[in-house]
Amino acid sequence: MNPKHMLDGIKVLDFTQFLAGPAATRLMAEMGAEIVKIEEPTVGDNSRYFPYKAPDGRSAYYVQQNRGKKSVAIDMKSEQGKDIIRKMIPQFDVLIENYSAGVIGRLGFSWEEVKKLNPKMIMCSISTFGQTGPLSHLPGYDYIAQAYSGVTAMIGPSDGPPSLVGLAIGDVSTGVHAATAIGYALFHRERTGNGQYLDIALLDTYFHHHEVNVQDYSASKGKSLPRRLGTHHNVIAPGGMFKGRERYFFIIALTHQWEPFCNAIGKPELMEDPRFKETDTRIENRFELAKIIEAWMAEQESDDAVQKILEDHRIPVAPILEVEEAMAHPHLIQRETVRTITDRSLGEFQVPGMPLKFSEFPGHLPLIAPYLGEQNAEVLSEYLSMSPEEIAKLKSDGVLGSEPVPD
Repeated sequence: MNPKHMLDGIKVLDFTQFLAGPAATRLMAEMGAEIVKIEEPTVGDNSRYFPYKAPDGRSAYYVQQNRGKKSVAIDMKSEQGKDIIRKMIPQFDVLIENYSAGVIGRLGFSWEEVKKLNPKMIMCSISTFGQTGPLSHLPGYDYIAQAYSGVTAMIGPSDGPPSLVGLAIGDVSTGVHAATAIGYALFHRERTGNGQYLDIALLDTYFHHHEVNVQDYSASKGKSLPRRLGTHHNVIAPGGMFKGRERYFFIIALTHQWEPFCNAIGKPELMEDPRFKETDTRIENRFELAKIIEAWMAEQESDDAVQKILEDHRIPVAPILEVEEAMAHPHLIQRETVRTITDRSLGEFQVPGMPLKFSEFPGHLPLIAPYLGEQNAEVLSEYLSMSPEEIAKLKSDGVLGSEPVPD
């Protein structure tokens, strides 16, 4: 029988909430893994209360991150709940959690205990600071790791305070890192039969994004100090934000593109101008160069004309789009970078699409997001052979929780 997708047959116990962990299991669900999401039985994953919310309280944020997963709402602090989890662990391939460091161990499911129950398990812990180190005991979120990593210091105007980034770069990137590590760990297990423990941290992921700053500072023995760039890059010119008639554009021309760029804007004389002739001098005089470029842009009949001229000369250029403009762009729609989904409560709305594309699996799986505890009976009967009466008793005892599921 042909697999429905890449991870068909892989079973994941998902103890994650909010974003970093759910981002990892969201990718795995898109690739066909069976994700059993363990939620707190009264409120569930707290992202269920994030906007936008439908009139009945259904969260589009939660739906976006948890499509294709099964929800089992169980009290892990109760002995009955712990016993259920202990019996489920041997039947799963992956256990992923993103509690604060040490919490999963205090609940009774440290790697040492999980390994005893299932030596082939891939266990992945996602946290802000990692499971070891002087900061590991502290709570944190995306922006906390961003601040510690030196990334926040690089965002904003060069002569002003750091700026807040309006999207969860760290959480989502950490989820991608975690999913990557899990995939390779499964590959390793396929070859050796061995499970293993993965320690994935937001701080590590954020620091990993420094492509210039760390090596530049270290190799220069501190002579080069990484600082906020503002609107123009400090190692590329032109490379930054340029004001057109009505909108900003990002324009970049590397060394081999300098000559065609000068020809594109009708100023071949810049190639011989001592301020701009060499790469180093262009960088030193990048703000003067920016004024010349913006003056040329202002002379054109429209912003669209500016973009076409540069594109025709193969100069990398992009309009700075607002979110709603990006969502409406034909390229993003055609590639399903932005994708329309349907939810039982929210109806149709757009979410970021699946960024991984596979030639052997070109379509999409029919994924829906669960209501709290929606699959309690399905999962417990399938994995633990519990009867309807046993499941009803667990619910009456408060071990299991759920919310109404619409018809």
